[in-house]
Amino acid sequence: FDYEFQVVNASDINAFALPGGPMYVNRGMIEAARNEGEMAGVMAHEISHVALRHATAQQTKLNNPWNQILGIGSILGGAVVGGQTGAQIGQIFTAGYFLRYSREYETQADILGAQIMADAGYDPRDLAGMFQTIAGEGGGRAPEWLSSHPDPGNRQQKILAEAQRVEVSPNPIKMTPEFRRVQERLRAMPPAKSMAQIQQEAERGQNTGSGGAMSGGRYSQNVPLPSARYRSYAVGNWLRMNVPQNWREFSGQRDATFAPEGAYGDNGFTHGMMVGVHRGQSGQFNRDTDEFVRGLLQANGYLRQQTGYQQVRFAGRQGLAIQLAGRSPIYGGTELVTIYTTPLRSGETFYLIAVSPQQQAANYDRTFRTIINSVRLNDASL
Repeated sequence: FDYEFQVVNASDINAFALPGGPMYVNRGMIEAARNEGEMAGVMAHEISHVALRHATAQQTKLNNPWNQILGIGSILGGAVVGGQTGAQIGQIFTAGYFLRYSREYETQADILGAQIMADAGYDPRDLAGMFQTIAGEGGGRAPEWLSSHPDPGNRQQKILAEAQRVEVSPNPIKMTPEFRRVQERLRAMPPAKSMAQIQQEAERGQNTGSGGAMSGGRYSQNVPLPSARYRSYAVGNWLRMNVPQNWREFSGQRDATFAPEGAYGDNGFTHGMMVGVHRGQSGQFNRDTDEFVRGLLQANGYLRQQTGYQQVRFAGRQGLAIQLAGRSPIYGGTELVTIYTTPLRSGETFYLIAVSPQQQAANYDRTFRTIINSVRLNDASL
């Protein structure tokens, strides 16, 4: 399997895995871990569920399971990169509807997880410790993770017994400077919402991300061309740009999407532009840009990379550009997606995503150039 973890900006102490390798860890889980060994225990446990095909087995209990998991997976992928709200909503449905593992599966994942930890240089006893940490963070009730990963009985004793059977390093990894920095970085971010809060907002149609706001739109085959007249758009004091007058604006906390009528709906937008800020894992511009692009490709499986990275200049600074393309699942034609990125002083990455049908590329290219040339960044205000 191609194992890959994504971090979800949710306060709940939760983590889960999908068949084939995609795994998700909530920010709340990372912040709650007392050391890196406990976090490694959660990851080893989730890897074990994938390796043992537990999620696939659970699907047999549902009707049309593959349709469900494909739909949820697409929500999750897109959310982790663009709007975190979608990821949290996707997680609610995923964990709540079909990833309630049996106690037998939990025992198997605990045992294999302990073995994986020992092989990687960690102490399996930290896996037992993480279950204590999770239970202690519940505030008098079982955290979400324990509701989908039930205690099979004598859980800690079984893990400790397995730790006696495997070869554990005499100096196992406990806490590293890198993990401490990750926790400090997360704790310095604005507080994350709970999954329940996100779900309530979604039900009211008041999502903080732009995707939710677009859900009321209808796609049309006759999307109006971009207006030759522009209006100014600003985000606080740090971003200013010009956009066509006939494009609607859908603003999130750290992103905004602009699209004409007929070009947006439940599945995103087909014509227009999205801007936002990406907080990468490495803090290095080139690596974080590549991380962002790979996440976008994962979230939109119909897209393929068309070019390599090219050096560009926009917003008065150096940046990168790359083009993706693929057959749009909405209108059936070829969709062109060009991504522009530039580093911010905060270590984050500003991105601009231009989207249009290939057959209308000439008209939209002129508009995109006008918008890009108008972008002004004052990231000292961030």
